[in-house]
Amino acid sequence: MVLFLVFLFGLIIGSFLNAVLYRLEVGGSLVTERSRCPKCGHILQWYELFPLLSFFIQKGKCRACKKRISIQYPLVELATGLLFLEVFLYYKEQFSVSLLYGFFVIALLVLVFVFDLKHYIIPNIAVYSLIILSFFYDLYFYDIADLKNFMIAAVAASGFFLFLYIVSSGRWIGFGDVKYGVFMGLFLGWPSVLVGLFLAYVSGAIIGLLLLAVKRKNFKSEIPFGPFLIIGTLIAFFWGKEILFWYLGFQV
Repeated sequence: MVLFLVFLFGLIIGSFLNAVLYRLEVGGSLVTERSRCPKCGHILQWYELFPLLSFFIQKGKCRACKKRISIQYPLVELATGLLFLEVFLYYKEQFSVSLLYGFFVIALLVLVFVFDLKHYIIPNIAVYSLIILSFFYDLYFYDIADLKNFMIAAVAASGFFLFLYIVSSGRWIGFGDVKYGVFMGLFLGWPSVLVGLFLAYVSGAIIGLLLLAVKRKNFKSEIPFGPFLIIGTLIAFFWGKEILFWYLGFQV
């Protein structure tokens, strides 16, 4: 029952993230403006706002104009629900400050993932929130020795991206990736951040080659790197230690 409630909470947060993404794209207020169909402007009623359920009941179409609703909406809700569930299990089903921190981080990462995928930009409000949140979490929960570990990881990841940014004059990566590197280090620490970076580049290379193979992209096409950084971050967070132990054992 608790797992279902956590999943449901994630679905609700995912629905809220969709609203935030829409406001970031077109402007407007989350507080004073009601949710509406992006195609015809139809104001959504309460029974049209149930995460996942409303999408499938309406067969993926707006009740007013009958135009298709973007698949982004149920996917974001489902992904957030599943990730919240994984975070809850990661913290051994204990309600704590760490669990709340994990929920906040996941929500912001989902936001960054979708926005960067669509617009090739990591929104400052999200990445700065991630940096501040992680810094104060580390400051509160870790001693000086561990805190240095996270700081070294942040400098290393961000410094690496800054080097690539300067050398390529911003052609290889955007400056948003440099800022994301600060969060990545503060969140993962050393050496888990290396696992995250490695997985980000591997997943990016695989997807890039697949897009080239199906001719969706060419060698001059721009591909957002933020989603791959987030994939690497999440895998390293949940399974980074196991991956490191496996690799070191394999090397031996």
